[in-house]
Amino acid sequence: MDVKDCTGTPLTLGDSSSNQLFRQLIATAGKSEKIFWAKTSPTARKPDDIIDSDATALAPGECSFSYVSGRSSYGTGTPVVMTPLIPGTTRFDPKPFGRKAVVFFVGTGVQVLPIDSSGRVLVNGRDLFDPAQPYWRGKSPDLKWPE
Repeated sequence: MDVKDCTGTPLTLGDSSSNQLFRQLIATAGKSEKIFWAKTSPTARKPDDIIDSDATALAPGECSFSYVSGRSSYGTGTPVVMTPLIPGTTRFDPKPFGRKAVVFFVGTGVQVLPIDSSGRVLVNGRDLFDPAQPYWRGKSPDLKWPE
């Protein structure tokens, strides 16, 4: 059953950004936007926890995490949420966390990983987003960036 049908939320639950996708979590169980934010820039907007409309629930700047969408299942060890990914790219911004990226992996938790000089995070000697990584099963991940 659809999240909107189950919850009766007034929020639009789109799929073009991580903000829109994370609204599904707010609609089902969330009372706060704060878990979706990290200080990734000096001008980053802190969430205000007003979540009653599309204009306020995870408004632009209130989400810092990118999300891997479009998978019907995620195997253990698959990266699904990460920051600070540069919007529209598969490169990480080395500035916010001292050349470190924060990556949430299914079933294995969170890892803080080094960002190399070209903005890549390497896992087992390959770029995190390389379709040759076993967890991508030969397909490029469908990344959704924050607004």
